[in-house]
Amino acid sequence: MKIKALNGFKDIIPGEVELWQQVENSARDIFARFNFSEIRTPILEKTDLFARSIGETTDIVEKEMYTFVDKQITMRPEATASLLRAYIQHGLHVQKPIQRLFTIGPMFRHERPQKGRLRQFHQMDAEVLGTANPRVDAELMAMGAMLLHELGVTVSLEMNSLGCPVCRPGFRETLLAFIEERKEALCEDCGRRSKTNPLRVLDCKNPKCREQVEEAPSIQEHLCDDCDEHFGAVQSGLQQLGIQYSLNRFMVRGLDYYTRTTFEFITQDLGAQAAVGAGGRYDSLVEKLGGPNVPGIGFAIGMERLVLLLQQHEEEVPVGNAIDIFVAGLGEKASEFAFSLVHALRQKGLQTAMDHEGRSLKSQMKQANKVHSRYVLIIGENELEQGQAVLRNMVNQEQQEIAINRGTEELSHFLVEECQPSSNVAKLSAQKL
Repeated sequence: MKIKALNGFKDIIPGEVELWQQVENSARDIFARFNFSEIRTPILEKTDLFARSIGETTDIVEKEMYTFVDKQITMRPEATASLLRAYIQHGLHVQKPIQRLFTIGPMFRHERPQKGRLRQFHQMDAEVLGTANPRVDAELMAMGAMLLHELGVTVSLEMNSLGCPVCRPGFRETLLAFIEERKEALCEDCGRRSKTNPLRVLDCKNPKCREQVEEAPSIQEHLCDDCDEHFGAVQSGLQQLGIQYSLNRFMVRGLDYYTRTTFEFITQDLGAQAAVGAGGRYDSLVEKLGGPNVPGIGFAIGMERLVLLLQQHEEEVPVGNAIDIFVAGLGEKASEFAFSLVHALRQKGLQTAMDHEGRSLKSQMKQANKVHSRYVLIIGENELEQGQAVLRNMVNQEQQEIAINRGTEELSHFLVEECQPSSNVAKLSAQKL
């Protein structure tokens, strides 16, 4: 029997991975513009890290984590906790008071696989640590909106404030009283959540539960003066940057650590899984994990959902590893010459390929087309004897004869200039010639 990938775990194969690379490259470009530095954290962490940060009563910790119980270690279900653990462990706040960090990689949750949601999924995550300035909240949302816009993804931005330890307790009591009156009409999960994390009842996707909470009290009406001022300043910042948004008084986050600003990027093109990315502020989490008392805010964007959106809207999927030049050697001596030349071209940064199976010219030209080669250099036994070869431009089909009896080094120099290499390494090599 063939062994297949586990349910909820997916291979990303050539023909698909190019779109992933486009997303990652765009993200890195945007993050660099906003002065973010990359950090890479391990997949495995101590289970207590996620229990303390995400919250022991959340669905993630109770139901979804991949945990090695005997070792008390867990495969990371989200990025923020690991990033903060590294931030604390390495004293990054000492090196720079305000840190702007991002990471891209796989996360793991044991939940029902569905479109755009897998058990191994990938996120790009951006965090700002060390400042509570509301302009930073607006700037971070603007960065996420800029990334999605430049990728060609249409989303709307929704936001809310979850208050702080000063104003949230009063709202919690009001909300609990409201839920208690409707408890019998709520689903089993909401009945459980009402005792442990009543805010999550507002976020239930069950249509009957949503009907019951339509008239629920809004935390925006219970914000303390500081939270109200902060929330107003965030909105002013978004307006100043020209970022459109709407307020969603029912928006809460599935993780316990969020305070004040919370937001989501919503699409109408993925059915029930409407959120492409989400995040918010967590001003006490670093201290809770044993670090300094510094505020923070961040967001994560799901790459599977992003790729699905791009596949729906893009007319052409980007071509990966397009070849600069394919060297077609016809006959044993020509193939031997091509073998050395191809290596020399690769050393100079050209993306180069050749055939090793002794196929006909027709077959080799088909190969060159399949790898989207921009040029083909045709070398046969006669060409070797005459010291001439044919260089064909595969885009406009023009071709020219070039001298090949000048030595591999000089010939490779000439081809780098002639083919105008597409890779950055080759461009730098060409500039040095």
